[in-house]
Amino acid sequence: MTTTTTDTAVAPPQQRAAEGFWATYGRWWVNAPGSAVYLLVVFALAMTSIGVLASFFWTGIGLLILVIGLPMVALTLLIARVFGVVDRFLLGLTGLPRVAEPEWNRDAPDAGGFWMTLTRPIRNGHYWSYLVHGMIVNPIISTISFALTVTWLSVGLGGLTYWFWGVFLPRDDAGRWGQYVADFMPWLFGGWSWWAIEVVLYLVAGIIFTFTLPWVMGGLARMHHAIAQGMLGRWPSDDLAAEVRAEAAARGLAVQAEDAALRRLERDIHDGPQQRLVRLQMDLAALQRRAEAGDTDAAAELAREAQFHAKAALDEMRALSTGVAPPLLQDRGLAAALSALGAATALPVNLEVDPAVDAVSPEIARTIYFVVAELLTNAVKHSGASEVTVRAALRPATAQTQAMLDVWVLDNGHGGAHMSPGHGLEGLRDRVAGLRGILRVESPYGGPTTIGAHVPLPAPAAADAGVEVR
Repeated sequence: MTTTTTDTAVAPPQQRAAEGFWATYGRWWVNAPGSAVYLLVVFALAMTSIGVLASFFWTGIGLLILVIGLPMVALTLLIARVFGVVDRFLLGLTGLPRVAEPEWNRDAPDAGGFWMTLTRPIRNGHYWSYLVHGMIVNPIISTISFALTVTWLSVGLGGLTYWFWGVFLPRDDAGRWGQYVADFMPWLFGGWSWWAIEVVLYLVAGIIFTFTLPWVMGGLARMHHAIAQGMLGRWPSDDLAAEVRAEAAARGLAVQAEDAALRRLERDIHDGPQQRLVRLQMDLAALQRRAEAGDTDAAAELAREAQFHAKAALDEMRALSTGVAPPLLQDRGLAAALSALGAATALPVNLEVDPAVDAVSPEIARTIYFVVAELLTNAVKHSGASEVTVRAALRPATAQTQAMLDVWVLDNGHGGAHMSPGHGLEGLRDRVAGLRGILRVESPYGGPTTIGAHVPLPAPAAADAGVEVR
């Protein structure tokens, strides 16, 4: 074991404590100006929100007996959302962590219609939480925090500068409160002038209030932040709702992509092998007639043509099966299947494949294989490239993202690839989206083209592959 010794480690405990205190105090001061600005501005926001929201909300409640009442309440909730979003934005001035965005739409992806859209805010608890915050909670806490903020700023700044501006105040004998202090505590201020007493007491108050200013500003900002975290932030149930919506959307895209792939496969079989087999059937029937007639030369010629069409049909069937699921993918894994795919491509293919990708689930492996096969075919047909590079690797999880499978297909062609309705890339995007992944296309005119498929890995698959899961 190697032990590293630093100057801080050998410093006396008192020195370390002092350094820690002043460093922490300095960090509080860094955020104090932004917190003060927030506390002053949010008071104006709160006073505006209570006036607007109360007017709209109670008007809508009073009109519920009429048709206009329900839209008025829904509009009030939308306005409350605007005020809450502005409050969350202003909280960024304080240097505190960002308050996460709630899940505003919990309806199913296919849920639509006028009444569903109109009543969506009414059926979402976040809108009501924003309304209570903007109409009741925020005005109360903002008034308290505004009063304390103004007090600390005015006493701190005014006390430190009283020696300057105090001389301009109009006074008479009754206004010289320093004289009353001297008379009350002669043992402390005996012989002092009333002006000196006032300057000293103001200065002491200014020092105390200025010294504690960052803690007061930071504490009040943290109070607002904690309330916003609970009322304006994301709830634990939001993650579940988002997961359900994403799962439903992914399932829909997967079904669409699968349906499109089946239709294309049906079309390709009809236009290719099926026509070959029909021709083969006709040749065999003609061959039978020639053989029965004893015309051996014609029969031999028909046999050669039948053999040619049978071989062509077999080749086309093999080519079509490449985009479905070759036995090599099931037997030896994704890395070997991608290697074989590159070897069968008409262009030189540089493979940079991490063997760990073999640990992904069969569904992910089949989709990635299909995507790479399609992209290689597009590169051969349309890109004008002289070489293609295929990269595949697993990416560990981070604090923001889960473990991912990253696959890139790069070519040095003329570029210009883009997503468009009915285009092949759109089908690939839907296939990847069916696995909760994304397809990125970077293909400027003139090239090169870079297309990446990024698929999240379930925790068990990531663990099997040795990828860190958080």
